Order: sequence, then structure tokens, then C-alpha cells
Amino acid sequence: MEINLNNLGRRFNKDWIFKNINYAFKQGEKYAILGPNGSGKSTLLSVLLGSLTPSEGEITYHNPAEIKVEQIYQYISFAAPYLDLVEEFTLQETIDFHFQFKAYADGLDVSLVLSLLGLEKSQDKALKHFSSGMKQRTKLVLACCANTPILILDEPTSNLDSQGIEWYLALIEKFTNNKMVIVGSNQAHEYDFCEHQLSITDYK
Repeated sequence: MEINLNNLGRRFNKDWIFKNINYAFKQGEKYAILGPNGSGKSTLLSVLLGSLTPSEGEITYHNPAEIKVEQIYQYISFAAPYLDLVEEFTLQETIDFHFQFKAYADGLDVSLVLSLLGLEKSQDKALKHFSSGMKQRTKLVLACCANTPILILDEPTSNLDSQGIEWYLALIEKFTNNKMVIVGSNQAHEYDFCEHQLSITDYK
């Protein structure tokens, strides 16, 4: 799997968020997209996800044949603090619903996902009664435990305490082998495992 950015740029009205990005993301490699708050990290991630079109340049996906942008969602799992869950669903219903669209990673099933979360006793509890940390853990485990070649995370430890951060890092270590991982962050503990770094401020 490979994502190629060719002269990529995105603007809102007349203001360029970033421009002239030439970069290649490759299978099995881990990347951090860095920059201060408001610099455009989430905007670039939205372009990578295919949910936002570039203002200039192009983005292409290959696996190894080219994949159309309308189909790329099938290859990507995504988690972010602003990604909404269905609050009325129970945890069990949330997991069942998610894995109707994405296959489980090898060897996993619903009971093992609940065990990874440490929330077996909350499986029949509606998400609207979860803390922000529990919701963030749920988003991360759904993304990491899906059988997709690409994992994209934006500010993954938002709402997590120190124990939750350790849990996140263990999850990454266990479930990202051979995946392309892209992390949008400005906190080193979220991306220390990434071999490559792309700074948005280099493309202003």
C-alpha cells in the first residue's frame, strides 16, 4: 500500500493551509504529522482520508494497482477525539456495528475487543454514560483492531490519563505490525514510535 502526494495544497478561501507537499507514505512505515494547534494537521489527515479534496496537486493510492479515492475508506481505519460515536448505542452494539463494515484483525472477536478495553462489565451500557476517556479508548480500539492496511490517528491520547497513554502505546505495539500508521500530533508521547516526521510548518 502506498499514498503519494504530488504538489499537494489545500486552502480555505484565500488562505493556504499548506502547499507544495511532495511525499510518499509506504506500507509498514510509521509517520508523524507535526505542527502546533491550528497549523493544518487535521486538514491534511482529512485529505489523506479522502474526505477533503486538495485545492491543488493530487493524491494517489496504490495497492499495488491504483485505488480510487471513493474506495479508499475500505483500506483505512481512523480515530480522533472529534469523531462522533452513536451515543445511544451500548458498547456491545457499537462494536457489532463497527465490525459490520470492517473485518476484525486476525485472531480477534467481540469478546477479545471488550477484554482489550477492560470494559466487559460495561458492554450493555450506553455510550452517553461513558466518560470522555472511555469513549476515546473505544475509538482507538475499534480503529486498531480492524483488519485494514492503513491506520490514521489524530491526537490519539486526548482525554486519556497516564494509565490510558500506556494502554494506547501497548495497543499500537500489538496491532500495528506491517500497517501504515499516520499520527497527527504535537505531543511526543503520541508518536515516539514513528520513524518518519512531516512538519506542516515546512509547507506554508
